[in-house]
Amino acid sequence: MTTSTSARVGSADAGPAPVLAARTRGLRKVYGRTVAVDRVDLDVPVGAVLGMLGPNGSGKTTTIRMLLGLVRPTEGEVELLGQALPDGVAAALPHVGALVEGPGFHPFLSGRENLRRVAAFEPLLATGSARQAVEDALERVGLGAAAHRRYRGYSLGMKQRLGLAAALLVPRRLIVLDEPTNGLDPAGTREVRGVIADLHAAGSTVVVSSHLLSEIEATCTHVAVLHRGTVVAQGGLAELLQADSSSLLVTTPDVEQALNALRAGRISARPTEEGVRVELIGTTAPAVLEALVRAGVAVHEARRHRTGLEDLFARLTEAEEGDHNLSAVDTIEEGAR
Repeated sequence: MTTSTSARVGSADAGPAPVLAARTRGLRKVYGRTVAVDRVDLDVPVGAVLGMLGPNGSGKTTTIRMLLGLVRPTEGEVELLGQALPDGVAAALPHVGALVEGPGFHPFLSGRENLRRVAAFEPLLATGSARQAVEDALERVGLGAAAHRRYRGYSLGMKQRLGLAAALLVPRRLIVLDEPTNGLDPAGTREVRGVIADLHAAGSTVVVSSHLLSEIEATCTHVAVLHRGTVVAQGGLAELLQADSSSLLVTTPDVEQALNALRAGRISARPTEEGVRVELIGTTAPAVLEALVRAGVAVHEARRHRTGLEDLFARLTEAEEGDHNLSAVDTIEEGAR
């Protein structure tokens, strides 16, 4: 079943803004003998753009559906905008816009007519402003010129755009997008990136689910990596990549002298095009620089090697292949805000 959720439930105020826009503890979903999600503890900080990253079948969509109250968990707790679900769903959902598992609209109506029907049930949208809100949303996602066409004639990318427009009819505290660039060409993908950047700049919290590492790295401030139904890493994207960095790149013209000095100190190093790469195993960056300077090596620059998200993802998921303990979670703690 495909769902396009635009938060049509209730109109009560969701209350004061919490520190976390969404939170799960011990979240588990079982279908028959299949464990789709297993003991997921997820934190979505307010104002973050959090990327839920994982291969197909990793539990991303099931987790999102439980976050939105579309699926009841087998076990565990869910909080959305400070409201415990399911009791708080009517208070929270009007402030949430979502596109989950692809949009679902009436095939014989135009894009504009479909969006007007959605707007008619939008609790945060005043009746007199609905038409303008629809036009603004269509333009925002690049569908203004095709708004008169029937939905059944839309391409997959255009259908994705219309679903995104439905989620953006009014300002939201939380936007949840499940594979938002699915079916989009490169230009459409760039436009979605721009929309996410605008939402972030406006103070909205955004959760983006994707199996495309490049999209997560280009748009997100935080990341949660899912594999086999559990979270194997989560935290700030920069902190995750920095924490996985275990080497120092030193730019120097004195490569041989640097290698000799480091090896004399039992520090593992190898030459690179610009100098040497030092493995920070059993040592620290200051100790490396001290050894080089003491040996008279000219150090032009020293920087930590930045691990790419692709490398980090491969390391995490490959490690899990041989580990049947699905409760293991590598969490990078957030610093003081």
